[in-house]
Amino acid sequence: MDKRTIQDATRVILKAIGENPNRKDLRETPRRVAQMYEEIFSGVGKDPRKELEVILDQKHDEIILLKSIPLYSICEHHLLPFIGKAHIAYIPKNGRVTGLSKLARVVDILSKRPQVQERLTTQIADIIMSKLKPQGVMVVVEAEHLC
Repeated sequence: MDKRTIQDATRVILKAIGENPNRKDLRETPRRVAQMYEEIFSGVGKDPRKELEVILDQKHDEIILLKSIPLYSICEHHLLPFIGKAHIAYIPKNGRVTGLSKLARVVDILSKRPQVQERLTTQIADIIMSKLKPQGVMVVVEAEHLC
């Protein structure tokens, strides 16, 4: 991530809206914005499929459900946050299961990039299907958009 460019762009935006980026209360804003972007876009360039490389060979064929995985993301249309939770359910096949924390990490990586809720939901389901090869998967993402 190019934090210097983000800081410069923040100064340009502040000027464009009629603010003085050198004003006392705004002087540190470009640095803070760059630091925030580093966190909220930390999923960019990461492969969430790697989180599901550890497959536990279990004799389990009943539904596995992980509810209320907290998430926040940035709407790629307006660069404003959406905040919510994901629910993931899948039915294992041939004993292929993974740790619940791994599912939460997939959600975290995919949400920490410019995103739309619909694609986020589909990407989570597609990755689980391709890596775990379950009988079926269901993903629900509930979110409040600030745009």
